[in-house]
Amino acid sequence: MALEAHLEELNEKHRQLDAYIVEELQHPSVDTLKIMELKREKLHLKEEILRLRLSFKPDLH
Repeated sequence: MALEAHLEELNEKHRQLDAYIVEELQHPSVDTLKIMELKREKLHLKEEILRLRLSFKPDLH
């Protein structure tokens, strides 16, 4: 199903952003603005994933 593939793609991007944030935080000269932007993007992805899951949830009635 296309929706499942799209959700998996969004989840993968979310995981990659998380790994990138952890990597960036290891640098001695952390760019806090960059970290904030990455976290904002990560949150946006999480919200989009949740929105898609809720809007396409099968009706159990």
